[in-house]
Amino acid sequence: MIYVNEPVFNGNEKKYLNECIESGWISSEGPFVKRFEKEMASFVGRKYATACSSGSAALEMAVSALELEVGSEIILPSMTIISCAQAITKNNLKPVLVDCDLKTFNMNVCDIESKITNKTRAIMVVHIFGITVDMDPVISIAQKYNLKIIEDAAEVHGQTYKGKKCGSFGDISIFSFYPNKHITTGEGGMVLCDEKNIDKRLKSLRNLCFGDDRFVHEKIGSNFRMTNLQAAIGVGQLEYIDEIIQKKRWIGNSYNERLQGINSFSTPITSTSYCENIYWVYSIVINDENPIDAKDAMNLLKQYGIDTRPFFYPMHLQPVFSKMELFNGERYPNSEKLYSKGFYLPSGLNLTLEMIDEVVKNVKRVLL
Repeated sequence: MIYVNEPVFNGNEKKYLNECIESGWISSEGPFVKRFEKEMASFVGRKYATACSSGSAALEMAVSALELEVGSEIILPSMTIISCAQAITKNNLKPVLVDCDLKTFNMNVCDIESKITNKTRAIMVVHIFGITVDMDPVISIAQKYNLKIIEDAAEVHGQTYKGKKCGSFGDISIFSFYPNKHITTGEGGMVLCDEKNIDKRLKSLRNLCFGDDRFVHEKIGSNFRMTNLQAAIGVGQLEYIDEIIQKKRWIGNSYNERLQGINSFSTPITSTSYCENIYWVYSIVINDENPIDAKDAMNLLKQYGIDTRPFFYPMHLQPVFSKMELFNGERYPNSEKLYSKGFYLPSGLNLTLEMIDEVVKNVKRVLL
């Protein structure tokens, strides 16, 4: 089986882990946590960073730290992971959806303004699969209507928009360090910002909102702490992030060379006017004329030893949100089409040219 992702550790990860074990600092109190926060903030170009237990936790903390009034609305894309909408509902706020663009898979920024009401307080942008959201129009809309921007940069470690690092935009941003991300800590996340008061709230929220008198609590927080062991791995990975990005783009370009000229499905766009694809994953979308859907194609590829993953199931179709009477009667055809016809191929840093050739051979076998 050629798996969709296998993490690779080529730097000082083991050395730093040994330091944790030998020193006895394995909890969130260890020095690698602050070091990881400082180095990640510097890498992205932010003033402050708060490491936490997952990307989902980071989103929940980010929304909470903005202290929006109950019932406020946050605009986000329909095609994204449920963590984004979940972070909104868990904070007693209302998610409002826009459809995605069929070429970039990102939210269609042209639809944002039509969804703004007198209850709208923020826009959550989510960079999908390696291409960024077009941020200039989003920033312009946010300024026009006095809205906050929450930037989900979970899938674009090291990516840039017009030369500026993703994760540096808006009021608050997040990263995930799940094993399939460019930088992994096994599980983990981080929230970044430039305002000291927001950073102070974030560090309280991840640590049960302990007060000056440790066990006296004025607010409800969570145990979203990152361990020193996890942070040690993250520090080791961040040290060679440039090599990781280079390998990801090599994987994407290797697939492109072998799949060009095929009409039965489309491959990822290589660039836009504002960014070059970083190929977090290598996605394909089966053409409408091809009768096979993504699920059937993925099942066949699995039989041939090729692991794949589907695109995100649209938020407006999620059963849990239907039970909450959210998005009733709403349709987002682009998101629905991409889920039905799209999936991504093995894209991990362990891939060799021989493995890519094997994947391509079987993709052609199934879809041509």
